[in-house]
Amino acid sequence: MGIWLINGKVAGKNNRLSGRHFLIEDGYIAKTLDAKGKVANPEDAKFSGHTVIDLSGKLVSPGFIDVHVHFREPGFEHKETIQTGSLSAARGGFTTVACMPNTRPVIDTVETVEYVLNKAREAGLIRVLPYACITKGELGKELTDFAALKEAGAFAFTDDGVGVQSAQMMKDAMKVAVSLDMPIVAHCEDDTMIAGAPVHEGEFAKRHGLKGIPNEAEAIHVGRDILLSEATGAHYHVCHVSTEQSVRLIRQAKKLGLRVTAEVCPHHLILSDEDIPGLDANWKMNPPLRSPRDVQAVIEALEDGTIDMIVTDHAPHSEEEKARGMQLAPFGIVGLETAFPLLYTKFVQTGRWSLQFLLDKMTHYPAQVFKLPWGSIEEGKEADLTVIDLDKEKEIQPADFLSKSRNTPFTGWSCKGWPVMTMVAGKVVWRETSFNMEKE
Repeated sequence: MGIWLINGKVAGKNNRLSGRHFLIEDGYIAKTLDAKGKVANPEDAKFSGHTVIDLSGKLVSPGFIDVHVHFREPGFEHKETIQTGSLSAARGGFTTVACMPNTRPVIDTVETVEYVLNKAREAGLIRVLPYACITKGELGKELTDFAALKEAGAFAFTDDGVGVQSAQMMKDAMKVAVSLDMPIVAHCEDDTMIAGAPVHEGEFAKRHGLKGIPNEAEAIHVGRDILLSEATGAHYHVCHVSTEQSVRLIRQAKKLGLRVTAEVCPHHLILSDEDIPGLDANWKMNPPLRSPRDVQAVIEALEDGTIDMIVTDHAPHSEEEKARGMQLAPFGIVGLETAFPLLYTKFVQTGRWSLQFLLDKMTHYPAQVFKLPWGSIEEGKEADLTVIDLDKEKEIQPADFLSKSRNTPFTGWSCKGWPVMTMVAGKVVWRETSFNMEKE
């Protein structure tokens, strides 16, 4: 017995939605039918013998893909676990995520890669693809065993959380990665320029007497690594781009035809340091919120293809940790459950982006860049689908999150466009309790 998803809508050009029905069998999209403007009756004989879910005109998107999340396990289970992170992702419409290796222990051995994969299988919700470290212990001194880690199931290599400070170490890493056809993914940060700085080097820092993180701290590593990518031929992917200077360097690299790709987070597209209301550490993230000029630069870079995709950098922390204040609290905010509604409300509802553009940046492009077999709705493909109620409007309330953590600057924001059902390989892994339109 399969599943019919009937009376759904799919996005087209100029924000036009067209009706579509989907037959899901054995985890795959077996058939799609154009609704031709007609609403199907769940009682129709052609659906008999299957479970029928009436979507009542809601949007059907390929499942969202996020190549930058922190699930904290092993070692920091008080912040998040692979189970709770997967639930949070499913609620946000994400069907595939790649989790960063800055856990404790870090993911730098075959055993730790296998641990993450086994925990994800136990959770039985979404796909969790583990990154592995570039250097042992993320200490920047010795390369990990790339070949063994790839064989164990590593998604790509990164020392996210810290920048690889040695140019020679990064070049050596790229050479090995090229031989294995694996990407190098970089958190770009020059440690000599950031010590003791909790926020961007801008007006907020001046007003509160705080040391600031300058744009150059990020861009210096971006520029260095682009040159190393050019020298080695490596696929080099820049994490959470936040500065105008980084954008300029990545744009030039792409004009030269280098294998350079990049990502940006919702908070860097929506907020600047001028929006920070006070010394609330829920507004502290790394990279920090930059200037309005930087915000405009990353928006334009996403629009012209310089930046390829949107990620959340979901970074959960406990309330006790964030209560330490702007100077002492850890960097990071959660983002999986709010990413789409925030971006849909900010950019699609205002007419700046088409709905298809936003969906592509969260599905098609991450799949394309990292050669993943998901990110589209086609017959014969695995049924990774996100159902979204574009008319549903509600406030962001951290108390309702499925994540273990509540650290967000968006509390109280009213947004439209909330996921109501998430399906992974034909299995419904999350559904809004109010969305219960199933008939056997």
